Amino acid sequence: MAQRGSRARRAPAPRTGALRKRPAAVRSTAKKAPRAAKKAGAPRKADAVELGAKQRDISVSEFFAKNRHLLGFDNPSKALLTTVKEGVDNALDACEEAGIIPEIRVEITQLGETRFKIAIEDNGPGIVKKQVPKIFARLLYGSKFHRLRQSRGQQGIGISAAGMNGLLTTGKPVHIITRTGKKKDAHHFGLEIDTRVNEPRVKLDETVDWHRDHGTRVEIELEGNYRGGQHSVDAYIRQISLANPHAEITYVPPKAEAHGAEHVFPRVTTELPPETAEIKPHPYGVELGELMQMFRDTKARNVRTCLQGDFSRVSARTAKQICVAARVPETRRPSEATRDEAERIHKVIQKTKIMSPPMDCIAPIGEDLIVRALKAEVQADFYAAVTRRPTVYRGNPFLVEAGLAYGGDMAMEEPITLYRYANRVPLQYQQGACAITRAAIGTKWKTYKLQQPRGALPVGPMLLMVHIASVWVPFTSESKEAIANYPEILKEVRFALQECGRRVATYIRKQARVADEAKKRAYIEKYIPQVAVGLQEILGLADRERDKIVKNLTDVLERSRKM
Repeated sequence: MAQRGSRARRAPAPRTGALRKRPAAVRSTAKKAPRAAKKAGAPRKADAVELGAKQRDISVSEFFAKNRHLLGFDNPSKALLTTVKEGVDNALDACEEAGIIPEIRVEITQLGETRFKIAIEDNGPGIVKKQVPKIFARLLYGSKFHRLRQSRGQQGIGISAAGMNGLLTTGKPVHIITRTGKKKDAHHFGLEIDTRVNEPRVKLDETVDWHRDHGTRVEIELEGNYRGGQHSVDAYIRQISLANPHAEITYVPPKAEAHGAEHVFPRVTTELPPETAEIKPHPYGVELGELMQMFRDTKARNVRTCLQGDFSRVSARTAKQICVAARVPETRRPSEATRDEAERIHKVIQKTKIMSPPMDCIAPIGEDLIVRALKAEVQADFYAAVTRRPTVYRGNPFLVEAGLAYGGDMAMEEPITLYRYANRVPLQYQQGACAITRAAIGTKWKTYKLQQPRGALPVGPMLLMVHIASVWVPFTSESKEAIANYPEILKEVRFALQECGRRVATYIRKQARVADEAKKRAYIEKYIPQVAVGLQEILGLADRERDKIVKNLTDVLERSRKM
């Protein structure tokens, strides 16, 4: 045992000199390595002064030039569509704000395999000469960002970003022709954007002859790709005409076989949408930091008049009640309010019962116009539309509308067609990330006589459109392709879809009854002669009396059909 234990504890054999020591050549090389690296000029770490010297401002246009995918220019097909979309949105907004019934012309000319020229022309009020460079060649410049009223554009990015994308992909400036009146000159501009400083460079400024008395024409040359399908320009033009039945849109596609052929989408009505009013922020939609900024910027002399004058639906009594509950003197100057006082006011506001904001800031399409527009777009057997009452999310008014067309020539065994809109603008990308799609999938369509696979849109011959109108649409990104999943929005969309579902279910049940009655009537008609022959044999009737029985039974069947 002792011998086995001693063998188990035997020490390892000593290393040889070759393993224990490195050769002299290796040792000398290792000692000289740092010195050699220093002589060879190896990079050293920068200090704080050098790092600070590298810092500089980043222009917003420089940022988006490197991140164009955020604005919808992430591939050639989408870039073509986004350019058309931004131009048409601006044209419709300009016409409506000026009280002009829109006439929009969209031309796409193919200059090469991947080179296109897009032209959008409108009959709007035109643009003042000095404003043209800033509108079309400067990002985040516009009149809609600070207003709380329904409009298609919001950020002041779209059309200038489209021109920037054209400049980056082709090196060509954006061209604008605009005229503000019959007795005014028409001005032709060629503009480029300096992305380093987010400022326009005017390459051309001249007076030209133009056939329109007033309006604007924008031409952008870009690298793109034209294709058909769900995400095509063709689909966008059809959808935009559906949500804007007051506009006449002329579309000239780029295909060689259709060159020169104009597709006209006529207007359904000559009445413009109701004019929307601008409202003040509602207290429920203001966050603490924003409230503190409003206190610093207000012209009001005290907190009470600030709450009453700078917010909507806050009366003098409510303002006083908020100040008392927050333990802040009414006479305190807003700019002198501390952060703790502002936080107490903000918390009290959320607990105070305040009327919803006014709803004249949003303009729905309307049930009648939705049905008329659907009838002009698709041939179907049944149409329905629902406009919900306005409601509020985070202090922002909004309403939801839904319309459907059922039957006709639409496919029976395919998923329904879903059109999504925000402030009358079609949303063609990121369908799966949108609150409208989520609400449509979450609706139990089997209850309404439609097939529906689990976790998917229903299957059947139906076109469904959903429109959200709001003073501030909560898009998921700057490219404005999907609506965020706010619980209030999801609920309203679901209610609108359920109402449409009940109506289409009533129609489907009625058609089933009619079909069943027709089937039974066909059986009766088939056997009436046999019944008459049987009666003739039993009662010994003549042929003339038999024919009279057939006629009487047929008349009774026909009267029952009309009842």
